Amino acid sequence: MTVEPGKIDEHPPDLSIRAIRGLPEIRPGDDLAGMLADATTYEDHDVLVVTQKVVSKAEGRLVDIDFDDPRGHKAIVEDESVRILRRRGDLIISETEHGFVCANAGIDLSNVEAGQAALLPVDSDRSARRIRDVVRARTGAEIGVIISDTFGRPWRRGVTDVAIGSAGIGPILDLRGHPDALGREMQVTEVAIVDELAAAAELAMGKSAGIPAAVVRGAPAEWFRSGGVVDEIVRSPSEDLFR
Repeated sequence: MTVEPGKIDEHPPDLSIRAIRGLPEIRPGDDLAGMLADATTYEDHDVLVVTQKVVSKAEGRLVDIDFDDPRGHKAIVEDESVRILRRRGDLIISETEHGFVCANAGIDLSNVEAGQAALLPVDSDRSARRIRDVVRARTGAEIGVIISDTFGRPWRRGVTDVAIGSAGIGPILDLRGHPDALGREMQVTEVAIVDELAAAAELAMGKSAGIPAAVVRGAPAEWFRSGGVVDEIVRSPSEDLFR
């Protein structure tokens, strides 16, 4: 989203994050959107951040995996990849059909039943739109929805959550043309606000507490619009210096 020069708020928003607790274990076929709509109260311009794992579970994106087969996991990764970039031991860095470059095609073995692996949703932007539409229909609140997942980062240790799908909130805040704090015009600054909100929400959910969603409150109204992660955040190969 492009903010008109001179109209950007001089003061960053005061954000609050509230974890959604008490949801049951999500299983294939569950009405996740309805459960999230009923789980808490919403206000206009709230941002609901939902972990990829529960979206994949609800959508039945689970596959059986044989841990006694040393090729089992790698075969699934290759099936979910359009391109393999690097291999090191059991680790594969690949590109998915969505355009995400990540470890093991985003396939996750944590927080799922033994003998199963969770695949990425087929279309996380579509999943986010469905959740947004159901919450709006049941509560009347105009919210944004982010589907988050945990990614590593080149040249930096540790992982962080990023957005792999969104609806109702613009993925990119384009600040090019705005003055910085010293009055210089910014030339290249585009803020991936959905990634930053996903990472912030993860701090309230944790990795092992069984909390699959959180609500971020206080985002400015101008952040909200249509647009998806795959269309706006995934950099095309022609613009990527590392592929």
